[in-house]
Amino acid sequence: MAPKYIQVKQEILSWIHSCKLEPQSQLPSEHEMSEQFAVSRQTVRQALGELVQEGWLFRIQGKGTFVATRDHKQPEDPRTIGVVTTYISDYIFPSIVQGIESKLSRQGYKLLLSSTGNDPEQERQCLEMLLSQPLSGIIIEPTKSGERNPNLNYYLTVENRQIPYLMINARYEEMDAPCLRLDDEKGGFLAAEHLIKLGHRRLAGFFKTDDMQGILRMKGFVAAHRKYGVTLHPNAVTTYRTEEKNELPLQRASQLLAMETGERPTGWVTYNDELAVRLLDIVRSANLSIPQDLSLVGFDDSFLATATEIKLTTIRHPKEELGLRAADTMLSMIKEKGYREEDRQWIIPPELIVRESTGPAQAMSGGF
Repeated sequence: MAPKYIQVKQEILSWIHSCKLEPQSQLPSEHEMSEQFAVSRQTVRQALGELVQEGWLFRIQGKGTFVATRDHKQPEDPRTIGVVTTYISDYIFPSIVQGIESKLSRQGYKLLLSSTGNDPEQERQCLEMLLSQPLSGIIIEPTKSGERNPNLNYYLTVENRQIPYLMINARYEEMDAPCLRLDDEKGGFLAAEHLIKLGHRRLAGFFKTDDMQGILRMKGFVAAHRKYGVTLHPNAVTTYRTEEKNELPLQRASQLLAMETGERPTGWVTYNDELAVRLLDIVRSANLSIPQDLSLVGFDDSFLATATEIKLTTIRHPKEELGLRAADTMLSMIKEKGYREEDRQWIIPPELIVRESTGPAQAMSGGF
């Protein structure tokens, strides 16, 4: 948890960004704020001191502390685009960023890159940083989009300043922002359908549900069972949050593999290729083979899908293409000073890539 003075500082900043405190308005006294936040006056003084140094507040001797007037008028064309993703240097994200950068740089724009680590607190810091810069627009992947957005006030500030912004990969449910994403629900459906058509009737799914991508992929997984009349066992779906991704799905996979041969699932659908590759080790440790004993489907068609001796069947994520289209969309939004209502959401159809990790279900008795 952040130090207390940082928490106080963040709360005061949220008052400013949400216009609860207008420019030139006076803050409560140090004594009043120390009681309000249940902290010492020294803690309040330290928070206020940093905000004064950063230009958010100013002091008048003998009168108190006031909100500074900050000129947020954007230059005609600052030629800088803020880009925020959950990660930058690993998995599919370098390709997405490369797509954005290649298009925007050719048009003379600079990128201001940052990442959140899928942590709302880091997202808040990224948004604070961006709001202190002159920007032409913002391309952002929301953090933990499957949960309540704790940084709503910052997004409202972006809107109030009329900074064009585009969400990629997902969108907060409470935000009516333009969004460019893959059809994750259809992707989850295609993954399960592929296994069902191969004769698998005992499937298990692993989905990270603090992101909308995982929620939608799980929804498609369930929908495929319903369409084909395949029974979905109540314990067949494992859900987890970002903080649990290194342990919980692996523990659950081990439990599934410990079941009797006629009872354990014969096909797994995973949230992404990263998890699928990690689950390969669990399957090996159980002395089982893929796809003879178990068929495995990943998601994203990342470099990991072909990096192991077992090449993964997976759902293709457009990656660099998504980045290129995001850049094109942002350029259009800047030029048109907005977007057309019918273009509020762009959904890219998924593609199933069949490789070695899936095969026909073996004839086994019993039921999962």
